[in-house]
Amino acid sequence: QVQVREYGGGLVQAGGSLRLSCVASGRTFTTYLTKWFRRAPGKEREFVAGINWSGVTLPYPDSVKGRFTISRDNAKNTIYLQMNTLKSEDTAMYFCNEGPAWGQGTQVTVSS
Repeated sequence: QVQVREYGGGLVQAGGSLRLSCVASGRTFTTYLTKWFRRAPGKEREFVAGINWSGVTLPYPDSVKGRFTISRDNAKNTIYLQMNTLKSEDTAMYFCNEGPAWGQGTQVTVSS
């Protein structure tokens, strides 16, 4: 059974960068997409980025397009989310998802 865990959240000033990591374990299938979502206080969960096993990415939503980049290192079972030019509206709990597995989330707070 796949399990995922997120790392790398924190507090950053507006305009700064962070890189989140999602480490997967117990993977037995390579057909799942790995996705990043976020949930800000009082808002619904929002899809942020997705990538398949071969490294093909899903279209980014307009809210992060041009600023966020998803990538993966299959040898390390790790999926990354590089977040640049962060804005206060990027403040949220960020979650990694792969198939039925969800991580606990990592908090990203952007101060203006």
